[in-house]
Amino acid sequence: MPLRVVPPTGTGVTSIARSVTGLGPCAVPSPPDSFQDLGFARADTGRLARTGDAEVIYGEGKTAEQVVTLVSALRAAHPDHPVMVTRAAAPMRAAVVDAFAESTVDDDGQVVAIGALPQARGEVCVVSAGTSDAAVAAEAAFVARVFGAGVTRVRDVGVAGVHRLLAVRDVLDAADCLIVVAGMDGALPSAVGGLTGVPLVAVPTSVGYGASFGGVAALLAMLNSCAPGVVVCNIDNGFGAGVFAARVARRARPRTPEVSVHPRTPEVSVHPRTPEAAS
Repeated sequence: MPLRVVPPTGTGVTSIARSVTGLGPCAVPSPPDSFQDLGFARADTGRLARTGDAEVIYGEGKTAEQVVTLVSALRAAHPDHPVMVTRAAAPMRAAVVDAFAESTVDDDGQVVAIGALPQARGEVCVVSAGTSDAAVAAEAAFVARVFGAGVTRVRDVGVAGVHRLLAVRDVLDAADCLIVVAGMDGALPSAVGGLTGVPLVAVPTSVGYGASFGGVAALLAMLNSCAPGVVVCNIDNGFGAGVFAARVARRARPRTPEVSVHPRTPEVSVHPRTPEAAS
């Protein structure tokens, strides 16, 4: 059966090519010159135009020289947009900083960005269960900021001391998207998801003892969360969570102060006291 595309207004049928083109750059195949062949890699120089976010370089398994070459190619393709390297060990981070003057580094998250960071739009709150989850949380926070969102951090509020989480509930509610990072039993995203209606992406970490199976236990707990509105990234994938949360936050509408359905008025005593008369 031939495929037909019905236009949103009016009557009749329009051509598929015309309709697809009208959907914008994301729906149109990239031209052949939208990548640069470097021999050891093909830098996706057209990704920014297609998706709104530039290609990110995964440093693990690459040499420092390869990473510097990739950064140079991507910076040349979009000089007004930062280029980011993740999973970059200390020697690689040092090589990138030496090669490019305008660099921002987070040693905890093993990430580095080259170029000016964009103006923040929306707010992402990164919540971590314990100090052992700090590296994944740092990666997520850094990625969200480089991808254009403002970022706040809430640290060490795991369910073993749930009162610590209750103390920051206002911070959670103020965010446009939450990233919740936890290892061990992976219970924190469910606890947070039961306290707020903010979109939430959970990140299991590989932190834990034997039966945690390198984060599999936390992953399964998060996938089976009873709290609605929880989505889950792969184990230790702070990068994926940061990208997702930034995209949500960037599209969030500015909030207006909430008005109570039943606004409180000053209480009036049923039997107001009057000055006692002198006898």
